Amino acid sequence: MPSVTIGRMNQGRLDGKIAVVAGATRGAGRAIAVELGAAGATVYVTGRSTRGQRSEIDRPETIEETADLVAAAGGRAIPVQVDHLESGQVKALIERVGREQGRLDVLVNNIWGGESLFSWTDRLWEHSLDTGLRILRLAVDTHIITSHHALPLMIQNPGGLVVEMTDGTADYNAENYRVSFFYDLAKTSVLRMAFAQGKELAPHGATAVALTPGWMRSEIMLDAFGVTEANWRDALAAQPHFAISETPAYTGRAVAALAADPQVARWNGRSLSSGQLAQVYGFTDIDGSRPDAWRYLVEVQDQGKPADVTSYR
Repeated sequence: MPSVTIGRMNQGRLDGKIAVVAGATRGAGRAIAVELGAAGATVYVTGRSTRGQRSEIDRPETIEETADLVAAAGGRAIPVQVDHLESGQVKALIERVGREQGRLDVLVNNIWGGESLFSWTDRLWEHSLDTGLRILRLAVDTHIITSHHALPLMIQNPGGLVVEMTDGTADYNAENYRVSFFYDLAKTSVLRMAFAQGKELAPHGATAVALTPGWMRSEIMLDAFGVTEANWRDALAAQPHFAISETPAYTGRAVAALAADPQVARWNGRSLSSGQLAQVYGFTDIDGSRPDAWRYLVEVQDQGKPADVTSYR
């Protein structure tokens, strides 16, 4: 296949491929949609926030804006408002994809929406139970509902790919408590979902993986530090380890590289990171670097060492 450049070194084309990025309103989902579209895939971008209606997160980003960014990158995107907790809405989405395209090649389960719900300080018995269970529904049930409806269409053709987006690698999460009971359970559950789907999909010629970004400079993260992508380094005064952070495009390029890999089945059921895949596939972040956040976290940040990204990006 011919390749496309722009920081996506030797990345294959995805012309004729059909993708659904579930949870593409902002952050990693938005960037994944852009990179898949730029590589030639037709991308259905879903989420709850539209120009006419905001979700409970109440942020300005919309699925239509994501579709416009895909178009600006030379791709084709179809925005569809979907609440992935509503089985009927997800079923209708997949039926539409089947009716309009006749196939599904890539499913990215990036639904989350729990950013403002969990507490970093409340222990299990102190945390609001209703809120905690809502977090699990948003992080786990949404992925299960989406895969349940999407996989029958995907396995009609060999070579399908499911990407379960999470936070943390299987090795890291197995050894480290992720500060909040509900957050820990939510993000670790997604790792196991990829493993389980991999087992069930393999006989049908499809692959499932879990993928984590590093410390990602999403819209919400930049706002939390009071910076923009243009001046993000100003945040280092408050948190020097933020120097290892990466843009959402880095994760988007990781997914596009996986989707274009004819040998993607080698990763089936595994937990992967953006930094790890950059070393394998040769893509870079938008500044030309290759941040390896999870190695940095283990070897520098968690060891209490001063921030130093030398040899880590």
